[in-house]
Amino acid sequence: MAPLKLCTKNLSQIASAAKAIQVPTYKRGAAVKEGIVHVGVGGFHRAHLAVYVHELMQKHGVTDWAIAGVGLQPFDTAMRDALGSQDHLYTVIERSAKGSSANVVGSINSFLYAPDNREAVIAKMAHPDTHIVSLTITESGYFYNENTHELQSERPEIQHDLDPANEKAPATIFGFLYAALARRHQQGLNPFTVLSCDNMQKNGAITRHMLQSFAQLKKNPEVTEYIAKKTHFPNAMVDRITPSTGAADKVALAEDFGIEDAWPVVTEPFMQWVVEDHFSDGRPPFEKVGVQVVKNVHDVEQFEKHKLRLLNGSHSAIGYAGSMAGFKYVHEVLEHPEYRKFVWQMMQEEVKPLLPDIPGVDIDKYCETLMERFSNPTIMDQLPRICVNSSGKIPQFIMPSIAEQIWVTGPFRRLVFTAAAWFRYLQGFDDTGAQIPIDDPMREELMAKAIAGGTTPHELLSIKNLFGDDLRNDERFIREITKAMEDIARDGVMKTLPKYVD
Repeated sequence: MAPLKLCTKNLSQIASAAKAIQVPTYKRGAAVKEGIVHVGVGGFHRAHLAVYVHELMQKHGVTDWAIAGVGLQPFDTAMRDALGSQDHLYTVIERSAKGSSANVVGSINSFLYAPDNREAVIAKMAHPDTHIVSLTITESGYFYNENTHELQSERPEIQHDLDPANEKAPATIFGFLYAALARRHQQGLNPFTVLSCDNMQKNGAITRHMLQSFAQLKKNPEVTEYIAKKTHFPNAMVDRITPSTGAADKVALAEDFGIEDAWPVVTEPFMQWVVEDHFSDGRPPFEKVGVQVVKNVHDVEQFEKHKLRLLNGSHSAIGYAGSMAGFKYVHEVLEHPEYRKFVWQMMQEEVKPLLPDIPGVDIDKYCETLMERFSNPTIMDQLPRICVNSSGKIPQFIMPSIAEQIWVTGPFRRLVFTAAAWFRYLQGFDDTGAQIPIDDPMREELMAKAIAGGTTPHELLSIKNLFGDDLRNDERFIREITKAMEDIARDGVMKTLPKYVD
């Protein structure tokens, strides 16, 4: 039988197909309210927040929190067209070693492409039914200067939105948020919550500071005060591995499940969201579908520290050294017995002892779950994906653990090996001499210093916005990383690695 085109009229046929496929049984369209406007409808959003909202609608009859998607960028036309062609339905394919499942998600109820009608986006955000504006716009969308921690107000896009002549035609997220909040203030409505779902530390605090800075530059004291005193920006920690969808994934969906979907999502079974209970105008009952809603930002930071140091830190240990050794996928690295031991021992002996206890969280179980997730051969998670933007990763995920182990004179050899492999990786060649593309906003500076430094760390460590004096001035750290860099340069990653495995 030919695959069925995914759309509302075909849902009953899809549901009755030979394979067990769950489809939305709840009302959609005009029968529900769109309580959430989400900016940045990519793979992660459709595998994460949209799935949680789908489960609320499917299992608990929630009708006030459907999602209106928004695209701000030219590349968002592809998502607009894909979703629009199938009534905004899409398929989530969960893959694991145990098998694959496919479920149709219907929580995205509509989609607005901002360049087509910017006023429609402002009006949608300002509508009384909208209680949350959520974001997955990647780090670059926040115009956040990581050195000064301030808004990049000099950027042409921000300057465009600050110009009074462009007030009704904003280009950036802050232009849209400001215009919509100003309208709600004028109408006497509560502000919506601005909810960042991007994988950034203190994502809510950063969003708040950037929007407040933008508002101050707009020079409207009443709106600035409305944003500062009444608008809430919960901090959140998000987690779900979601590789890019490829053509083969669409073919497999059609062959295995009989669904023709223009843009399905491929992901893992695991999903986590920890969010601060700090909303301006109500929220869905997220707890009912497994979201960990916590009291304050401190609680979010505790969970975040576990994830950043263990999951993201281990990804760094896998990604940069693994790329140097010629691996292509995360699961391939974990299939190598010695590399697997290395990652596990780094977690257990060098990272875990530094982490806070969280009531109800078994950290050993968490580590075991991570190893299982990394080993999932069906996700085909490519190393280049986890190596992108390394200047924003190693200083967050690896160096803080090294610095803390310096402070307590604790073990850090595997962490240092990971940093040394990254330093070598930044020269742009793997152990066979093949070129490695470096995808990083600091690419030119990083590569120049890596090449100039050779097998010594001093050139890279001189970048003060990435590394502190606690690293530059510690003899034990300098000695250990220099030795690792020399060994990797001479022998390669896989011949050096056994020295770091007990």
